[in-house]
Amino acid sequence: MKKIALITLILMQVVIGHAQSNEQASASQSSKLVMSNAIDITFNSTGSNNGGNVNLAFANVNDFANGVESAVYQLNVRSNKKFRVQAKSSSSRFTYSGSITPAPLMNVQNILFLKVTNNQTGGTVGSSFNNKYRTMRNSSQTIINNATPGGNNSFNIQYKATPGFGYPAGTYTVDIVYTATQL
Repeated sequence: MKKIALITLILMQVVIGHAQSNEQASASQSSKLVMSNAIDITFNSTGSNNGGNVNLAFANVNDFANGVESAVYQLNVRSNKKFRVQAKSSSSRFTYSGSITPAPLMNVQNILFLKVTNNQTGGTVGSSFNNKYRTMRNSSQTIINNATPGGNNSFNIQYKATPGFGYPAGTYTVDIVYTATQL
């Protein structure tokens, strides 16, 4: 009788165990990421592609004799491919605003200069811009080359203007255009 009760108990465990087994079914689905090449360049100070005005004020004779340097400005580049950054002036001459007519003509070249003061892009700074002022012109000049992909690439720039004493009072304006291009 003990044997029958033991066999019955074992059979009940097998039946209960089988009845409690978890059945499974599955399904699958492919997830595709369709990504395009992406790049942008922004000024840290504004968080946009417009860096605002750089005001180089010539307040005394020493400023005219030695030139005036700007503050340092940081630009950020986000890219999913290697890239380069080029800079150029929007025109070969400054636009004049003031009381003198006809308006004086001031060239950008040899008056407005640019240098890269810090580079955190993983790329190389053009040797002529690497902590050295180089004249701006209205043709593209590579300032950063072969930079690494990433979302936190930055570099700093600084301007210097040396117009001398040959121009009358007024405001002289030119845009500097920075272009980031994927390689």
